[in-house]
Amino acid sequence: MPLGAAPLAFALWTRHLRHSPKNPSWFGRDRFVLSCGHGSMLLYSLLHLTGYDLSLEEIKRFRQWGSVTPGHPENTLTPGVEMATGPLGQGFATSVGMAIAERHLGAVFNRPGHAIVDHNTYVICSDGDLMEGVSNEAASLAGHLRLGKLIALYDDNGISIDGSTDITFTEDVAARFEALRWHVVRLKDGMDVEAVDAAIRLARAVLDRPSLIVCPTTIGFGSPNKAGSEKSHGAALGEEEVDLTKRALGFPTEPRFHVPEEVSRFYLRAVERGKAWEDAWSEALQAYGREYPEERKLFEAALTGEEPSDWEGCLPSFEEKTTTRAAGGKTLNAISSRFPTLIGGSADLAESNFTWLHDSPAFQFDSPEGRNLCFGVREHAMMCAVNGINLHGCARAYGASFLIFSDYCRPAIRLAALMHCPSIFVFTHDSVGLGEDGPTHQPIEHLMSLRAIPNLNVLRPADGNETAACWRLALERKDGPSLLALTRQSVPLLTNWELDDRGVRTHKARFGAYVLREAEGGGPEIAIIGTGSEAQVAMEACALLESQGVLARVVNMPSWFLFERQSPEYRETVLPVRLPAVSVEAGATLGWERYAVRSVGIDRFGASAPGDVALRELGITAERVAEAALDVLRNAKR
Repeated sequence: MPLGAAPLAFALWTRHLRHSPKNPSWFGRDRFVLSCGHGSMLLYSLLHLTGYDLSLEEIKRFRQWGSVTPGHPENTLTPGVEMATGPLGQGFATSVGMAIAERHLGAVFNRPGHAIVDHNTYVICSDGDLMEGVSNEAASLAGHLRLGKLIALYDDNGISIDGSTDITFTEDVAARFEALRWHVVRLKDGMDVEAVDAAIRLARAVLDRPSLIVCPTTIGFGSPNKAGSEKSHGAALGEEEVDLTKRALGFPTEPRFHVPEEVSRFYLRAVERGKAWEDAWSEALQAYGREYPEERKLFEAALTGEEPSDWEGCLPSFEEKTTTRAAGGKTLNAISSRFPTLIGGSADLAESNFTWLHDSPAFQFDSPEGRNLCFGVREHAMMCAVNGINLHGCARAYGASFLIFSDYCRPAIRLAALMHCPSIFVFTHDSVGLGEDGPTHQPIEHLMSLRAIPNLNVLRPADGNETAACWRLALERKDGPSLLALTRQSVPLLTNWELDDRGVRTHKARFGAYVLREAEGGGPEIAIIGTGSEAQVAMEACALLESQGVLARVVNMPSWFLFERQSPEYRETVLPVRLPAVSVEAGATLGWERYAVRSVGIDRFGASAPGDVALRELGITAERVAEAALDVLRNAKR
């Protein structure tokens, strides 16, 4: 792919892409996404040649342990890489979020004569990217929103790992994108640099539609024996074929890594150009600030991630039972005015997720200032776009659906964690307590499977106050994503005793787990661990145990992730090693052995019935938890 797509990259990087190699995070830059991340060496070569902090020694250490040139690009490792790509379709879909961010921020901050947000998002994508379903979701959304500054160059080489795309992919891609309301340019020869250059210029002039440039190319170009073949797709050419290819392209076979001096001088002009672009943008920002000082102050605060002053004072507290999804909606709307660049939406479930911002219109082509994103039934593209908005910078994005549909967007959630991207994923209807919709909509294994993703903070609050506290934790996190799992059914107020004159700001949810109720009359004999709506079940079980003379402690654990980051001393005060524990959660029990000797949960699919009936019939009851605790204690005495 790096050989075949080289003309595309050359035309884009040397004639169009605005970037500053010595300052990869410069906000005014164009965003470039190599969606077909298996071609990572194309990107690494460009970064090295144009003066980024990527040495030839690191190029030589390609795909080796400890290098910054991994097999697929990673934004946390390599300067100049915008996002981690490789899972096909992810880069294409995430770029839609970047383009949304640019359009929205331009509408919010730009003023007549002062376009401080004005850049393009470019993507190089492959046949494989456009086969993936998520790319069609994302392309449909981008076409509807008419994201004119999104330009995709399609490396149409007609080859996948299994051979010619004639065996799998014979649709008219250009016609499909035209039907999705894209501007499409069909090139006869994607290896023609001048033709690619002209197509990009044409695409940049079309501002009311995203653009797809179809570029027929030759994979493995220059290789006498493997060009145009799947043999050059996933395997190295081999030393003999490399020598033949170098000769065919007019390069010396030695040294093995060779950059001619004139080539180096040509590409390194990017450093000077980038500095000039960056200086011009800084001057424009200064002029903007002189005429619009308040707007510049807000812009720079958003740019640096500075939190609004006293925004935590806007967090609501709750005095009665509520659903945690409703508490989440109330929290979101209470703080939205303090976060002018907070933007997000739902996959056609805003009324069920309670994620609509009441003080803002929908984000549409003719209302780009709107902060409510209408994603439609496109869960996967939604979460990719949320990642793109957050990676773009200067805006904070969330997306929402039902927890069961986290299955549809798990790749984007996982990638957010890998990229240390501070996306906020909101999933309501988090258990069989949602009721009559039945097992197709009732999550079972989802909480555990999501907790298994490294660097993902899964937050399952027990009541309204803890929900507000968890939203605070999610907004404060900058080094990775957070996921809120919220109820459809009402839960009682459990943590009102947690509040002081600072409201939920000092809530113990920040520790991940804490003692919700201590045993009365002596040290506890057993701990009951609950999460979310099952914290109430744990409380009721504790009362049953105490009526039988058993001293029980209730531990509320809204976040495994945060609890495991506390000191060993703190963890010991909450769940001492000597103290047996029973867990209760309306989901899979697999994994609870980490904390509990016995688990009450659901290891089968649910059933269609009213929520309280489903919970009772599936065994999520105080009586069952109390009996499990008594059995643990009986066995301990034998």
